[in-house]
Amino acid sequence: MAEAAEFDIRPATEDDLPAIVAMLADDPLGAARESPGDLTPYLTALKRLADDPHQHMVVAVRAGRVVGTLQLTVIPGLSRRGATRSLIEGVRVHADERGSGLGTRLIQWAIDQSRRENCQLVQLTSDVTRTDAHRFYERLGFAASHVGFKLSL
Repeated sequence: MAEAAEFDIRPATEDDLPAIVAMLADDPLGAARESPGDLTPYLTALKRLADDPHQHMVVAVRAGRVVGTLQLTVIPGLSRRGATRSLIEGVRVHADERGSGLGTRLIQWAIDQSRRENCQLVQLTSDVTRTDAHRFYERLGFAASHVGFKLSL
């Protein structure tokens, strides 16, 4: 298995979309909500992300192959004395690369980028069924401090 140091993290491009969407769809939750056969809505979304300076859609690449991804959103706010926070979303590591340290490196990149953008807090959500992911985030210092709610529109 590859060492985490062999990976580069860079902004996602249109050419990366097939690999990103395949990773998003590569589990029971993603398989039910993603459509790898039609990249049109993903292309529209990627363009919107690229146009927004508060969004960082990145991929991890090893030997020219996209093997991980995440989205980092920087959110200015009033609470916590006007604190800026960041939100980590859509963290995925290709099945062949799990256990390589890549997930840790992606999250560390997001934390470091959040510091560079003067964020005072990094937050994320994880589906209640992803117990392995919960243990992973807790090992990295995240605390399960809140209950999240969603409303589909």
